[in-house]
Formats: sequence, C-alpha cells, structure tokens
Amino acid sequence: MKAIARPTRQLVRMRGRSFVAFVFCPVVPIVAWLEEIDATLGHSPDFFIGKPVVLDLSAVDLSQPAIVHLVTSLEQRNIRVLGIEGVDAAHLTTSMPPLLTGGRHCVLTHNEPKKPEAKPKPMSLLLESPVRSGQSVVFAEGDVTVLGSVGSGAEIVAGGSIHIYGTLRGRAMAGVNGNSTARIFCQKIEAELLAIDGYYQTAEDISATLRNRPAQAWLEGNTMKITPLN
Repeated sequence: MKAIARPTRQLVRMRGRSFVAFVFCPVVPIVAWLEEIDATLGHSPDFFIGKPVVLDLSAVDLSQPAIVHLVTSLEQRNIRVLGIEGVDAAHLTTSMPPLLTGGRHCVLTHNEPKKPEAKPKPMSLLLESPVRSGQSVVFAEGDVTVLGSVGSGAEIVAGGSIHIYGTLRGRAMAGVNGNSTARIFCQKIEAELLAIDGYYQTAEDISATLRNRPAQAWLEGNTMKITPLN
C-alpha cells in the first residue's frame, strides 16, 4: 500500500506597511465643495491621479445615497477613495470603500521647484568697440566705459560716470538720474557736448587749450569744470 503524500501548506505571509494619504474633509454645500475640487484640477489635472485619498465625513451628516453619490463624483474626476472615516459603519455598504479608524495626522510638505535667483542688474557697461556716428548708448543704471572712440554725432548717456579710452568727438551725458558726483573722462576731448546732472557745455564753451588732450569734467556747485588729466 502506497502512502499518499499530503500537499505542503503554503503559509500566508503578511506584512505591515503604512502609506501617506490625502484626507478630504467635505463641507456643505457639497456642490460648492466639488466646485473647489474642480478649480484645483483646472490648474493641475493630474495632481490626484495615483494618490490614495481618504474621505473624512465627520464635518457633514450625509445619508447613504449621498455618500455613494459623493464617492462616485470623485471617481468621475479620477480621484480614487481608499477609505472613509468619521461616519457610522451603518451608513456604508460592502460596495463602498471600507471604514478606516485610527488614522493619525501628519504634515505634508509641498516641494516646489526653486525659482532661479534674480541676477542683480549690472552697475557698469563696458563697450569694447568704438561708438560710431549716429549710434546712441543709454545706460541709466551706472557707469559706461568705452575702450574705443566716440564718433561725431554719437552719444553716450549714463546714470553714473563715463570713461572713454579714445577720442570723444560726440556727446557725453553723465549723471542723468540726478547724480551730481558723476564725472566724464576721455583720452582726447573734441566733444560736441558734455553734460553732468543736466548742466552742460557745448563745443564752443570748451577751451581750445583742452583740445586733443586727456581731460575730465565734473560739477562744482552749478558749474561744470573741465581740466586736463596731465
């Protein structure tokens, strides 16, 4: 007589695991509350997709059909209800999400991508090429430095000082925002006009002894002074 081998029983293995879920706390009127949900989904349509949601009905007194309608309304918005709490078990049926108890509050942090830091505005402008006739350079935030010359008919407008490492034949207007301490420097002065904080001198006012020489201009009181640099 052959012995019959009994099948080996497979043990059911269970593990405990916790998940963080969103808890929805509806308030009356439910229609207005659902409109707020729709407004949120309007900005982020996929925000709740794939995320567990628990309904906390402790703040409302809903009948069984009303609870069914609420759960169905959320499912139509792609919001799956994992469980329900804050309601008597008699109000739920076996086709509804299960009654949950023992939930604990937690703080959810919403990590938003960091916004790029605003770069500070430059306080000076460097021009490596000459400013040709007819060109206009305006930089009201600070100083302007030109490594070349400024042609006749060209103009430099700066909120701070102006430095020209070539010949100034055009117009230079410094301190346009009311900076009376601004200055104008140039390697050779043949300017059509110089101005600092609204005070100006034209070519006719500039002494002939300063022509073709390095010079600087500044304000002394309400008078513009122009002197050679060497």
